[in-house]
Amino acid sequence: MNADPRPAGFGTTAASGGAIRLSLEVIPTPIGDMLLVADREGFLRAADFADCEDRLARLLDRRLGRGGYALTREAVPAAIAASLRDYFAGALAALDAIAVRSGGTPFQQTVWQALRTIPPGSPLNYGRLAERLGRPQSARAVGHANGANPWCVIIPCHRLVGADGGLTGYSGGTARKRWLLDHEARHTASA
Repeated sequence: MNADPRPAGFGTTAASGGAIRLSLEVIPTPIGDMLLVADREGFLRAADFADCEDRLARLLDRRLGRGGYALTREAVPAAIAASLRDYFAGALAALDAIAVRSGGTPFQQTVWQALRTIPPGSPLNYGRLAERLGRPQSARAVGHANGANPWCVIIPCHRLVGADGGLTGYSGGTARKRWLLDHEARHTASA
């Protein structure tokens, strides 16, 4: 058994005394266990499905530096986990209550903020989001920023679709993306 409390793939180098201390909680969802990573100030630093653990580790390493964080298996702030559970129970606006913090370029942060403005049940294509940002020629850049989103579901990258409305890349897989879009459409229609 591994004595390191971090799951395999997470920052295996020893953290220095100045490392950011992070909590890791695994919560069940209807589409697979999710990993939630939060800091001591109550901000969600990252979230992804458990089978995407390696991606989450790479994003944390990129944003905080290898060895720049110490990850401990313990509960994240109760409000974060409760908001995510509420979302999966049909209270779609519950995601808005989750405060996030991460690095990222100014453009990535702009895209991530814009993703939160896409209403549930109303998917948008990459080109339209680029237009909303005043950068109509930047659909591909929007796609790259979307792919670097460290908060799966919470920052709703699943709400972006291809120009023809087709499902395009999603780190959790297209079956999950379809489930999330159907879930939001169902609960938006019943509201």
